[in-house]
Amino acid sequence: MAQVARVLIDCQDATGLVYHISKVFYDKGLNIDNNREFVDKETNKFFMRSVVSGDFVIEELKADLKAILPEDAIVRVIEPTTKKIVIMATKESHCLGDILIRWEAGELDANIEAVIANHSDLKSLTRRFDIPFIHISAEGLNREEHEAQVQKVLEELEFDYIVLAKYMRILSEDFVSHYPHRIVNIHHSFLPAFIGANPYKQAHERGVKIIGATAHFVTSDLDEGPIISQDVINVNHRFEWRDMQRAGRDVEKIVLARALSLVLHDRVFVYGNKTVIF
Repeated sequence: MAQVARVLIDCQDATGLVYHISKVFYDKGLNIDNNREFVDKETNKFFMRSVVSGDFVIEELKADLKAILPEDAIVRVIEPTTKKIVIMATKESHCLGDILIRWEAGELDANIEAVIANHSDLKSLTRRFDIPFIHISAEGLNREEHEAQVQKVLEELEFDYIVLAKYMRILSEDFVSHYPHRIVNIHHSFLPAFIGANPYKQAHERGVKIIGATAHFVTSDLDEGPIISQDVINVNHRFEWRDMQRAGRDVEKIVLARALSLVLHDRVFVYGNKTVIF
């Protein structure tokens, strides 16, 4: 049975890159099952995602590709195995519940190693799916003390990504630095216009006509990490703020699910504070 791999390349653009990369695949007897590429004209950066199949050794394929690419090239050859995630949550159930249902239905394409929460409200929901639930209360602890306890638990787990399913605590720069581009967050799209408590009520008072959600990687800059997915829906004067909140929650879980699918299938390139999505 032929091997399958996702080949991800980003480097400075140069003449003939697609030809030279394709020739490496051809010379090794590999079939290109899928291919996408993009050049950012502003930065002269080249991005390419190929799915190849055949008989190959990963390190040899990487070395052959590096040999024909510019010196700055980053080459990743990834076998499409099922990735592992840890979910962090607080009290809101809509995003967590949606992920758990998708997981049980076989739609998530990931294994959920555990749910970590700073409140116990979501314990019964999580346990219905036979997923470990770990309650780490923040009561009486400062942020650093609480994160140290979370970090200790995470060190005992194997995972590829952390998913913040409405985790309502700000993570410190030190915590985030341990997982670069491995923490996926979801929030309403009102930031920075409506920050703090009850953003939907603020939006209602302002008379907004669209509401939405943004999924992004977490960085040390609060809610300003590279964006993975966004969406909006229309609202009007008939919507009370609670109607907006309900509609917004539907958008949040859909956007988070879409972002997870992109990340889990290696379709996201991060450069600077932007992303290229294939």
